[in-house]
Amino acid sequence: MKTIACDSAADRPRAEALARALGLELAETDPAPDTWHLAVTPERLELRQCGPKAPGPVFVDLAGGRLGYRGPRVSARKEPLARAVGIKGGVIAPDVVDATAGLGRDAFILALLGCKVTLLERHPVIAALLADGLDRAAREPELAEAAGRMNLVRGDAAHWLADHPCDVVTLDPMYPHRDKSALVKKEMRAFRAVVGDDEDAAQVLEASLQAARERVVVKRPVRAEPLGGQAPDFQIPGSSTRFDVYLTRP
Repeated sequence: MKTIACDSAADRPRAEALARALGLELAETDPAPDTWHLAVTPERLELRQCGPKAPGPVFVDLAGGRLGYRGPRVSARKEPLARAVGIKGGVIAPDVVDATAGLGRDAFILALLGCKVTLLERHPVIAALLADGLDRAAREPELAEAAGRMNLVRGDAAHWLADHPCDVVTLDPMYPHRDKSALVKKEMRAFRAVVGDDEDAAQVLEASLQAARERVVVKRPVRAEPLGGQAPDFQIPGSSTRFDVYLTRP
């Protein structure tokens, strides 16, 4: 991905600033068909694909969609992720490092449950989408408290974890898929086109196991092999995904 565009002249200064920060070209005309680009709109920052059959835009939305519905209903008892990271009774909420932050959905669920969450994202474009989404969430009265518990760090997870011991690390790595149905979701298509697979996911798991004082939680498709072939201490199953939990406490 090489370009950034804006929908109106009023958004051009922000688009220019992001272009400089991310090393992108500011598009003066419509980007080429089937290419992905960033777009600055009056409402938010979006990742778009051009072309007549392109999916809708990808953006970080912590207020709407599935999160908007789930947010008021989040409880430690009902969330498999909460059980996986060790939240107990809604009282014990460990500090968590989300080493593969993506669009921030799991991190936001944990923040709603009281965890302080450090979101690591090494790809600059995805980090920019996250920063935009967190900024918008912080301006929403009902979301501001949870958003205040989330801290975005742009950088490589394995290197960052080597210098930052923590309580819990969560991982949701991309990995090579053979099933074509995995490309149906527009977020998956965007991440594969812009970011690619996490070829070093097993190495990030090892770094996480060294850094976490309590546990490492890996989100996996329900039928996938354990990450790196390393069997977890236990699993929290779900309908389409599961959480593999590796205990690190002595």
